[in-house]
Amino acid sequence: MKKEQYLEVTTTHKQSSTNTADCEEEEEDIQWSDDETTTTVTAPEFPEFNSKVQEAINFLGGNVFPKLNWSAPRDANWIALNNSLQCQNLRDIFLLFKSSDFIAHDFTQPFLQCSDDSPDPEISYELVLRKWSELIPGGEFRCFVKENKLIGISQRDYTQYYQHIYKQKDDICSSILDFFEEHVQYKFLDEDFVLDVYRDSWGKVWVIDLNPFGAVTDSLLYTWEELTSGHNLMTDETEGDPAQQDVPAFRHTTSEVTVQPSPCLSYRIPRDFVDLSTGEDAYKLIDFLKLQKSQQEESDEDA
Repeated sequence: MKKEQYLEVTTTHKQSSTNTADCEEEEEDIQWSDDETTTTVTAPEFPEFNSKVQEAINFLGGNVFPKLNWSAPRDANWIALNNSLQCQNLRDIFLLFKSSDFIAHDFTQPFLQCSDDSPDPEISYELVLRKWSELIPGGEFRCFVKENKLIGISQRDYTQYYQHIYKQKDDICSSILDFFEEHVQYKFLDEDFVLDVYRDSWGKVWVIDLNPFGAVTDSLLYTWEELTSGHNLMTDETEGDPAQQDVPAFRHTTSEVTVQPSPCLSYRIPRDFVDLSTGEDAYKLIDFLKLQKSQQEESDEDA
């Protein structure tokens, strides 16, 4: 994919830290000192930005779903008190953003999967707030569009088995295809993209998000080789049926036996532990071994 496929938007980014340290429980500035100099560090404050964000949250009903330019902090819901991405103030938003690897990727490596050699464009980040809605995970679907044709639909929460999807798969596929052809097809700037939708209990389809068509987006129950080549998308029963040629492939979890843990569970583990277990950071492994050796030597001396 090319960098031009990404939307450029604007934002304000804030860093905030509050420090309280005094035996009499009084607030004061942190003092960082050494033998030569003493530096006073004052926590930054952005009252105008905080006021605008709170005003927007109140306008949207008091509860919002936050995201950055492309990613939402879905991997950080574990740190919230209610394990939810629902936010009521800027403090809740900062907590999720600071704890999310997805958000960190947007800030540090947004064009990592891009194939062209052009210089990275300057990015203006945008804080996106959406009115909070309680969505049933079994109603979310990811749609893969190639050359303005809907080629595949996947159950979004593929780690769980939903009986209603199994029973209504033909109706679900039909309603999503009708919605795509009426409201989305040929109306997006790019002809290759990924569309997330929600189908409610009345059969109405809603757009949730748009994503790049490529490895940076989770392919869920497909592989990107299948989606880019078009091979193995159809089943043996539908592959030779001319009436099925314009119908997108539809994949869903077919049995409770195939239920898997959420892929976001791994993000609850501290990054240092992950690096050690995978060997991705050799320096951390060396430091860990040095620490182990030092502790062993101290133990031998005590003995």
